[in-house]
Amino acid sequence: MPPGQSILITGATSGIGRDAALRLARAGHLVLAGGRRPDALAALAREARGRARGRLEPVTLDVTDPASVGAARALAERRTGGRGLDVLVNNAGYALPGPLEALAERDLRQLFDTNVFGLLAVTRAFVPAMRERGQGRVVNVGSIMGRVAMPLLGAYNATKHAVAAMTDTLRMELAPFGITVVLVEPGAVRTGFAAQALAGLAPYRDPASPYATALAGTDAAWSRVYHLAPGPASAGRAIVRAATAARPAARYVVPARNRLVVAALVALPTSAADAAKRRIMGLPPLRGRADGQGRPTPPGPDSRPSPPGADAGPPGGGE
Repeated sequence: MPPGQSILITGATSGIGRDAALRLARAGHLVLAGGRRPDALAALAREARGRARGRLEPVTLDVTDPASVGAARALAERRTGGRGLDVLVNNAGYALPGPLEALAERDLRQLFDTNVFGLLAVTRAFVPAMRERGQGRVVNVGSIMGRVAMPLLGAYNATKHAVAAMTDTLRMELAPFGITVVLVEPGAVRTGFAAQALAGLAPYRDPASPYATALAGTDAAWSRVYHLAPGPASAGRAIVRAATAARPAARYVVPARNRLVVAALVALPTSAADAAKRRIMGLPPLRGRADGQGRPTPPGPDSRPSPPGADAGPPGGGE
């Protein structure tokens, strides 16, 4: 796309969203940078001022608040002379670490409200103008956690699997109207996520928690993962490509080496993949399978890894 496009990006106050917003403004586009924190938005606007060929305008936006979403749509209409956005980037989202059985119901609902229903609400608000115009683009920021499931991140995994499924569906449904839908799937990125995630696990490290022993190795394991992870620039560049390329790919995995990680985990037998994921997340290896009382049992004759496909149900049955 040529410079001068109108682009709204949600979750622009930090990390990947912030990096992408600045890059898009520097490339000469009108960037409406959405976020919930006015102070962070003001700092973003100051950084962009004088360094961008385009314009970056902060927009206070809570994707879970219909009134806030409606106000952002009205602002976009005014800034584009009623034409509507050229590109919508759905980046707002966060993680909720912890064992699934122990997560609070309220916290789970808030996570889905932001990562899934908020994304869909913003998309529904801006797509009609694109459809009527016969041109537009939606970029959803998912995660490689939308391809695989990891222990302690089950709730986040579920939201990102949902984002991937919605993106695939929207891509097919909106294509006849000239709207391109793209998914960006970052892996681990050094954006403060690791520290927040580890802090979120604190309640489950309490000696009274049944998960305390299992979580003993998570700090060191996650530190290793994020020490080797790239900064937000790699994902920011991918979002810019997804938003502005003349013929964007349907998916961008960031960095590219994560394609091999995902492919390997998907190809492994379930038991082997589970063991690899536990190790990545710093959980202790299992010694056989747990019995009904939660105690490990010695490996039995049926504890060998299943052959590929042995645990697959009928087509579509597991979804």
